Amino acid sequence: MNEHQQKNLKRYEELAARARQSGIYTYSSFHSRETASLAFEAASEKEVRLWGGTDNSERVVARFGDEEEIGYSEDFPICILHVKPKQAKYADVLTHRDFLGAILNLGIERDMIGDILVHENSAYFFVLEKLSDMICSDLERVKHTAVSCEVVDAVPEDCLPKLSDEHITVSSPRLDAILAKVYHLSREDAKALFDDEKVTLDGRLCRNPETILKENITVSVRGYGKLEYHGEEYTTKKGKTGLTIWRYI
Repeated sequence: MNEHQQKNLKRYEELAARARQSGIYTYSSFHSRETASLAFEAASEKEVRLWGGTDNSERVVARFGDEEEIGYSEDFPICILHVKPKQAKYADVLTHRDFLGAILNLGIERDMIGDILVHENSAYFFVLEKLSDMICSDLERVKHTAVSCEVVDAVPEDCLPKLSDEHITVSSPRLDAILAKVYHLSREDAKALFDDEKVTLDGRLCRNPETILKENITVSVRGYGKLEYHGEEYTTKKGKTGLTIWRYI
C-alpha cells in the first residue's frame, strides 16, 4: 500500500470511528472506486456504502454508518449541476477537460467533484452539496464561453453510459481471462492489472486474477472501462466457456 492509499485508509478509519461514536452518518470526499474500496478495510460491510450520483459513477463518496444502529437512512450530500453555454450559437467546442479546468480554476479541489458527463456541449457535474451555491454563483466561463449553472434533479437518460450486450468465449471463466478477452490484452497484461490494483468488483478492490465471478456483478478496470457479468451460457466441445457480459460504451 503506497503513501496515498495509507493516508486515505487512515481517513476512512477516522470517519468510521466517528460514525460509531456519534450515531450519525459520516462522508468522505469523492475518490476513484479503487481508492474508495479501502473503505471496506476500514469498516465492516454493513457500515459502508459507496455512491457517486448514479449506479455507475466512476468517482464515489464513501458513507460510514450502520443503518440498523443509526435507525434511519439518509441521502448522500451530492448535488447535480448543469452547466451550459448562454449562447449556444457562439460557444466554443467544450470538452471534459475544459469543464474540469473551469471548476478547478475556482480554487476547488479535485476530490470535491465527482463524475463530469459531457453532452451536446454542456456538462452535468456531481459535486458535494456544500459547494453547489458557490459554483453556481462563481462559474461564469468555460474557456471563452459564457455559461449558466443550475442545480438539477437528475441527469437525462441519453447522457448516461450505454450498455452493449456481448457474448464472449474464453478458455477459462477466471477474471483475468475475461478481461484479456474483453479488452484485447495478453494474459500477462491482464494479470498485471491486479498487481497494479486497477480492478474492482462492485466497488471492492480485487487482487486475485483467478477470481470466478458471481452473476450480476460489476467489474471496473481503471483505464479500460466497466462491464457487468451475467453468467455462463454454454460449454463448447473443446471445453471453452461462453459468457454473457454487458459492456459500458
